[in-house]
Amino acid sequence: SGHYGREPEPKPQEPSNNQNNKGQQQPKKQQLKKKDANNNKNASAAKAPAKGNEPAKVDVSRLDMRVGLIRSAKLHPDADGLYLEEVECGEGQPRQVISGLVRHIPIEEMQMRPCVLLCNLKPAKMRGVMSHAMVMCASTPEKVEILVPPPGSKPGDKVTVEGFVGDPDQQLNPKKKVFEAIQPDFLVSPEGYALYKGVPWKINGEHVTAPSMRGCGIK
Repeated sequence: SGHYGREPEPKPQEPSNNQNNKGQQQPKKQQLKKKDANNNKNASAAKAPAKGNEPAKVDVSRLDMRVGLIRSAKLHPDADGLYLEEVECGEGQPRQVISGLVRHIPIEEMQMRPCVLLCNLKPAKMRGVMSHAMVMCASTPEKVEILVPPPGSKPGDKVTVEGFVGDPDQQLNPKKKVFEAIQPDFLVSPEGYALYKGVPWKINGEHVTAPSMRGCGIK
């Protein structure tokens, strides 16, 4: 209504229009600034959830390792070197797991055998059969042994490593190669203990061990 009030006065309209033009130009600049600010906000907002969803640290706390019990193992129907196992890990149903252990461990030693199971790998098809976890082993090119949980541990008991605290990923993203980044720091000590960066794996405060192998990697 103020604008209509000035219309009958032609002379003062010029400066008033100039002011209006200036006024119109200024909001455009301000709009641009606001737009940039909003874009920056949006960009940082987009980054923030990504950080929240994908933890920045890459250490052993990202892995869901638990005691497993290999209830039964049989030969994979389509692969000579693979066992097809039913492994209890503290869930309602056992998990189906495929392991390349035929050349290293006799089938009779694979029955009702305690183990340490990596449970949050993405399920993978191995020669046509899905595998839903991985049995952790002391390993060299020549020899492989299944790691041994401490006496008295039961399926589902968690592996912990002192100083590395956090909730494991629900499922590791294979594209991020988290396990591949962590695994080189696994080692069996001269005493036979499973270590991560020199710190022992523990289950209920007791060591995870290798039966006889020493100074080798774990995978």
